[in-house]
Amino acid sequence: MSSVPVAVVTGSNKGIGFAIVRALCKQFPGDVYLTARDPSRGQEAVAKLQEEGLHPLFHQLDIDDPQSIRALRDFLKEKYGGLNVLVNNAGIAFKEVHDTTPFAVQAEVTLKTNFFGTRNVCTELLPLVKPYGKVVNVSSMVSSSALRGCSQELQQKFRSDAITEDELVELMNKFVEDTKKSVHEKEGWPNTAYGVSKIGVTVLSRIQARLINETRKGDHILLNACCPGWVRTDMAGPKATKSPDEGAETPVYLALLPSDADGPHGQFLSNKTVRTW
Repeated sequence: MSSVPVAVVTGSNKGIGFAIVRALCKQFPGDVYLTARDPSRGQEAVAKLQEEGLHPLFHQLDIDDPQSIRALRDFLKEKYGGLNVLVNNAGIAFKEVHDTTPFAVQAEVTLKTNFFGTRNVCTELLPLVKPYGKVVNVSSMVSSSALRGCSQELQQKFRSDAITEDELVELMNKFVEDTKKSVHEKEGWPNTAYGVSKIGVTVLSRIQARLINETRKGDHILLNACCPGWVRTDMAGPKATKSPDEGAETPVYLALLPSDADGPHGQFLSNKTVRTW
């Protein structure tokens, strides 16, 4: 078993994920895994970074496929006995204003990946995180604006320090069901599937951090959610204000917090700054 520290970035063959891998290859003292659904795209991305003199490794990962997640889990367990840094970056977005896909379909597909896929990765990989490990869930400031667009009742639930993972899952499922019945606005939801999926990611991070405090207090694991900013990617388009490398700065900052840092933990950050949730 290798004693080399190991970092994994989900959804990292392009965009912000790719930039996070690039930065970790330069700064993280161990093996860095670029992951992608499609192995050929993943290998292409690895080759690009190798041309820059960097040495990422590749592992297939489709966060929508529980079997793929478990295969990665077993590999990490066997080869490294766990992992040190996990960056949950994989996600999707419809062009909500211009996309003609029915909103209920957008809601189901977006939450399946962004919330449920991310949650499944966490379920399998968080138990493997070693002491002093770092977990970064890439969310979005859109989660904050979407939160403000929720009814007072929903806002209270999502801001609660006592909400459980099961209650959060129930709410995320309810959003999808409400969109199918075309009652989501009446039920207090905002009109953004992406925004609701990222509320889920931010709140999930708060819950996970709380559980780490309860079950692994002495392990000094730091887990946070963050917004990379508005970044020029396939997802956000060419008009966005930040380059992918600039978008990677906050996730990388959280992934590389020093081992003696006791925070941030359970927070939501943008531009390396803790934001009020």
